[in-house]
Formats: sequence, structure tokens, C-alpha cells
Amino acid sequence: MKTFSLTAAFAAVLAASTASGVSAEPVFNRIASFAVADNLPEGVDKKSVTSAEIITASEDGNTLVYSDSPLKAIGFIDITDPKAPKAGGILSLEGEPTSVAIAGTKALVAVNTRESFVKPSGFLATVDLATKTLEAKCDLGGQPDSVAVNKDRTLAAIAIENERDEEVNDGKLPQLPAGDLVIVSLKDGAADCASIKHVTLTGLAEIGGDDPEPEFVAFNGQNEIALTLQENNHIVIIDATTGTVKTHFSAGTANLTAVDDKRDGKLSFTSDLKDVKREPDAVKWLDDNRLIVANEGDYEGGSRGFTIFDKTGKVLFESGSSFEHAVAAIGHYPEKRSAAKGVEPEGLETATFGDDKLFFVLAERASVVGVYKDTGAEPELLQLLPSGISPEGGVAIPGRNLLATANEVDLVEDGGARSHVMIYERAEGVAAYPQITSAVKDGVPIGFGALSGLAAVKDEPGKLYAVSDSVYSAQPRIFTIDATQKPALITEALTITRDGAPAQKLDIEGITTDGEGGFWLASEGDAAKLYANALIRVNAKGAIKKEIAIPEELRAHETRWGFEGITSVGEGDAKTLWMAVQRPWKDDEKGFVKLVSYNPASEEWGAVRYPLEKTEEGWVGLSEISVHGDHAYIIERDNLIGQAAKLKKIYRVALADLKPAKLGGELPVVKKEEVRDLLPDLKTLGGYVVDKVEGFTVDAAGNGYVVTDNDGVDDSSGETLFFPIGTMNAM
Repeated sequence: MKTFSLTAAFAAVLAASTASGVSAEPVFNRIASFAVADNLPEGVDKKSVTSAEIITASEDGNTLVYSDSPLKAIGFIDITDPKAPKAGGILSLEGEPTSVAIAGTKALVAVNTRESFVKPSGFLATVDLATKTLEAKCDLGGQPDSVAVNKDRTLAAIAIENERDEEVNDGKLPQLPAGDLVIVSLKDGAADCASIKHVTLTGLAEIGGDDPEPEFVAFNGQNEIALTLQENNHIVIIDATTGTVKTHFSAGTANLTAVDDKRDGKLSFTSDLKDVKREPDAVKWLDDNRLIVANEGDYEGGSRGFTIFDKTGKVLFESGSSFEHAVAAIGHYPEKRSAAKGVEPEGLETATFGDDKLFFVLAERASVVGVYKDTGAEPELLQLLPSGISPEGGVAIPGRNLLATANEVDLVEDGGARSHVMIYERAEGVAAYPQITSAVKDGVPIGFGALSGLAAVKDEPGKLYAVSDSVYSAQPRIFTIDATQKPALITEALTITRDGAPAQKLDIEGITTDGEGGFWLASEGDAAKLYANALIRVNAKGAIKKEIAIPEELRAHETRWGFEGITSVGEGDAKTLWMAVQRPWKDDEKGFVKLVSYNPASEEWGAVRYPLEKTEEGWVGLSEISVHGDHAYIIERDNLIGQAAKLKKIYRVALADLKPAKLGGELPVVKKEEVRDLLPDLKTLGGYVVDKVEGFTVDAAGNGYVVTDNDGVDDSSGETLFFPIGTMNAM
């Protein structure tokens, strides 16, 4: 057995990302995204919760079909032009669709209609793709999960999970009735209900043998079915023709090295985990003898990666922690899941593109897709693709060089991102993502995320500093970025300390250099979390040397939306620090926000008023301030995401106009000039527009750089966009 090393995984990602266009290597890039809510019929509230979970494609590759559990429907997307997907409508079903597969001109949909956990029920629906109508239903005698169709479209297999109630006896097994497997014959793609066979699975697994809970099913070319029993940590191989169990084996355990196993507000890949049950979710065949499982975990395990077995149960390859490390290196590691199952690989897809046998690993909590090349031995990580939030299912369409993922989470009720289907195309060129990644230190990647502010390194073009915000409350850090590389590379991470320990109660949102090898930082206040709006001075080693609280004239009017950026103007006693306040405070006139000044030498505070743009929805505020030449550059944005986003811009204010008045009196209003609309930049990767454009600076050569905050992959796709916008010197 071989275990994929971090170094190999990381090097492969970098190689794919930095490949020259001259090499003409084929890569996947996202070309479009489709908001599932766009499929809602007329008259239905557009804010209804939707979800794309399991996804498949018509045999001609022009139509995507996905299951939408909350809507109790399946949805259709026309991808005749994959760069411009069109709504194909929905078909409502009398229950919760859990999976969908294609057989010729029909879609087979597994539908859960259970009355309760102890009274499971469901049916298999046959849907005509041309008319998008329900043709027939077969009673399955239990609650279905996954459905798959064999190669010649003559058989379908359905995993009948009869899932347990996690609120009963702490979710422990057994909880009857037991699940099983259904095999049904197909004729012209339609299910023959009279042919249904139930395959008994009790007595096989060592864990909960009386209560098998089938999760995922897949056929190989020999009409053999691979079936995962996730909670039972077991895999079963079944002869689909006879309905008999050929063999079965435990999915076993994995040993993990250098993982983060604590939810503690920091990224620390220093723990080892022994004998972790794999508890596989998805399963796919790599060929007629080898199968791959995604070890999401559910009951007692989850080994954070994937495993390749032969059909006798021999482990041929174990990914260990390498997949999770590669994910962390591009800023997609979900720290809040550290104590659980980490990135949670859940979905799988396999396909041959040209001469390359590929498989795709979908990480539910990291919202990323790993693209691997099957070499027959140690697989090669080619790319990591950005996805929507929580990719659940994927479908490859090699005949059209396409891949699509279904991303289940819909945050409409919180004003967040909608559920999306993402479409990728494989073509010669350069990988567009990631745009920033991190170096390996002491055998593990420098973990990062939630980048909230940028500053330039003096006299070093392409070199920048960045900070992360309170998502990593136990690990406030200053990052050094080498933007001369592509993707940009985080080369160092400096921890901000107070009395020798990582500083607490900081929400670092802005950074500027102090001219003496250290930094000035802006920390945003939030009284509910006992955070204060403050200026923090640290030395070159990250140690806090001075903390400056805001004066009473400001504190009396502050809200939880405070300092969002910091920059400096002038030298010596004339040096002035300027901070952007995100949103209006209690004493601000409607439509205006403060730019606050502080002179470290005289300790004098002041402010000016900045006029905000208007928006019909959400709010508008400031996210950054950075000085270059004769101007202060300011990010002004709304808090909206996806199609709702309307304002993500850079403005500038002449330094001559930044004349602060004393606090407590009338403040002058500055004039602003639009520099760049960032919405087109935020759409270049084919995804939805992210909300948090948080950082901007101009490097020593006069080139502007922008970064977005991924919220530490919490209710976020995890994408960090980092991109140059060209020279600012000529503006």
C-alpha cells in the first residue's frame, strides 16, 4: 500500500497552476455557474430554499438533471452552450428525491417518502427526459439513497438506507428496520417494477451487522455492484444478475499524520490520529477490479481522504492526510470542522478524458474538488477546483470535455450564497485557480484564510503583507506574499503576540508598515465579543509594543462595524494614520461614514466624512484604505453576494482633501473619484460574485492588488480571489 505524500500533492497542484500556456497541457477551468433558484417556476417565492445534491447528465451531454430535496423536485439545466446554462425547469415529486441516474431517454429518481425513521418508505420514479413528465413509480419498500445504472442500461441498483435517528440513543446502531439493496430490470430505460429483487445485507458487517445502512452504489463493467455501508464501515460486492453477495469486507481504518483535530480558532496541523474508521460515503469503480471510496465518515469515523481497494478488500492506496493538506495550502481548510471530520470528502466521479483516466474527489466542508489522474498505482493530484458551498455530487461529460458539480447549501435565509451548479471545461491552457496558495513549512502547509487587509513591502515589487481576521481568534497572523509567482505564494506567517503568547481579542482588518520594520494594525471592535476598535503597533517579530484605544468621542458612538483598514501618510512627527470605518456610526449623518485619523507623535485624533453610494438592498460600507502617491484608495462595497451584488468598487480621495477636523465638531466631506469597478474581476473565474472584497494595496512598482475574505470557509465557498489590477501610477 502507498500513501500519497504532502510534498507530491502540493507540488502537483503548483505545477498544474503555474503551467505555461506553451506546454498546451489540458486543465479544467470553471466556465459557468447556475443558481438553482433560477429554476423556480413563476409564482414561487424566489427566496424559497433550494438545493442541488446529486447530479447527472443526459446521454448527449446537453442536459443536466439534479435532485432538489427541499423543493421535492428534480431540476433540469440546458447546457447546449455550457458557458451560458439555461433554466430547464423542475418536475415536482411526491417526496424527497435523494438521487438520480440516466438510462437512455429516461431519468430514474430515488424518492424518499418516509413517515418516520421507523416507518421508512420510498419509490423509484421513471421520468421521460423529453417531456419532463413522471411516467411510472415502483415501490421500494424502504427509504432510498443512491441509485445507479449499469453499462448497458438493463439494470438499476438502489441503496435502501433506512437511516437512523441521530437523536435516539445518541445515534447508535442498531436502529431497525434494516436497510437493503434493490435491483430492478430496465426496459428502454424504464423500470420494470415486477422485476424488483431485494438483496439482504444483514449479518455482514462487524459493526451494527443487524442494521446495515447502505449509502452509495456503483456498477462496474461486469455487472458487479459496489455498495458502501457507511455507518457500518463496510463494503459489499454484489452480483447484479443474480442478486447474490459475492464478497464483503470492512472498510478498515487509516492513520493520519499532521492534522488539525481541534476547533480552537487556529490552523495547527500537528496532531496524529490513529485507527480512524474510514466510514465511506461515495464509491466508484476505477476499472472492473479496483474501486475508490470517499471517506466522509458519519457515525464514529471519517478519515478525511479517500482509499483505493481491489474488490477483495485489499488496500491499494490510502490518501491519508495528503488531500486535506493540499486543500489547506489553497486556503480552503474549514477550521470549525477540525474536531469532527475535517474537509469531509463525500462525492466521487470517474471518467476518461482523452488518454487520461481521471477521478474527482468532492470535499463537502472545504467546498473544493480534487482532480486526480489514475496511474494504476499512486494517483497524481492535478488540480483543485473551486466549487460552490458543499459539493454533493458531480458528473463528468468527457465527450464534451465538461464536468459539473452540484452544491447543496442554500443560504438565502441568511442573505448568503444560493445553491449552485458549477460547470467546468477541460482545455489546453493555464489553471485559473487557485490565485494564491501557501508554502510548506516543517512538512505542512502554512494554513491561511479570511484575508482581510493588504500592505506593500517597501522597495520590493510584487511583495506584500496580509492579515487574517478574527475567524482565527487564537492565531492572529501577518502573512508575507510573493505575488511575482503565479499563483501568488504565501511564504511566511508571523504570529501577533502579547506577552509572548498569541494575542487574544483581536479582529485584525487592516495593516500598514511603520517604517521601522514593524507594523500598525487596525482591529475592529465588537462589544458583544469584547473586541475593541483599536490601533495596534507590533515589531518585526510580531510582538505588540503599543495598543491604542479610541477616544471617548468615538467610543460613545461606535457600532459593531468598526475599523476596516489602515494606512499612513507622511513621516516622523507629521505621520498620520488613517482608518476606514466600515459603516456609519450613531453620530453619522445618513449616507456618510468616517475616515478617522491619528497622529502617533501628538496623539491627536480627527476625522473626515466620506459619502457612501446608495443601494436598494443590503448595506454599503468600506473595507480598506491604502495610500499611493497623492491619493488614498478606498474599497467601497455592498454586503450582497451572487446576482444580488451591485457595488464592489475602488475609489480614491486626494490626500490634499484629507484634512481632518477635531472630533465632536463638524467634519468636512471629502470628494471621491471612482477608480475601478471590481464586479467584472470577480466574475472572471465563472463563479458567483463573492461579497467580501476586503484588501487592496499598491506595491513598490505601482501595481494594485486585491484580495477577498473567504470567512475561513464558514458558510462560504472558501474561494480566496487574489488578483492584480495593473499599474496605478498612470491614473
